[in-house]
Order: sequence, then C-alpha cells, then structure tokens
Amino acid sequence: MPHTFDWDNLDDIAIGLTDKFPDVDPLSVRFTDMHKWITELPGFTGDPQKSNESKLEAIQMAWHEEWQDRQK
Repeated sequence: MPHTFDWDNLDDIAIGLTDKFPDVDPLSVRFTDMHKWITELPGFTGDPQKSNESKLEAIQMAWHEEWQDRQK
C-alpha cells in the first residue's frame, strides 16, 4: 500500500512540496496556490475542505525549513 498522508502530516507535505518545487521559495507562494499543490501531491488523502489558514501557515513554515536545509 502506498504511503498516504493528510493535513496533519507537515513533514510529509513539506518533503513532497520540496521534491516537486525545489526552486520555489515557500515564503513566496500564495496560500491558494499552496493549497492546490498540496492536494495534488501523490499520496495526499486529506479533505481539501479541512484546511485552514493555521494549517497552511504551519505547512509553509515546515516547507520553508525543508527547503532551507536543501539549500545548504
């Protein structure tokens, strides 16, 4: 069974976004775009309606941390 994750799996989402968009600074991405990109990640099973600004902010910070780690 493939690995699945939802809105609460910040690390999985951050890794998936960094893998898919390695040259994008996460702090430059609008929440509307990020929401769409998250829901399109392979293995993402979360309900698109269950996201909120707080979750998206937390995801953006986790993504930014992952992105910075890969810049080193």
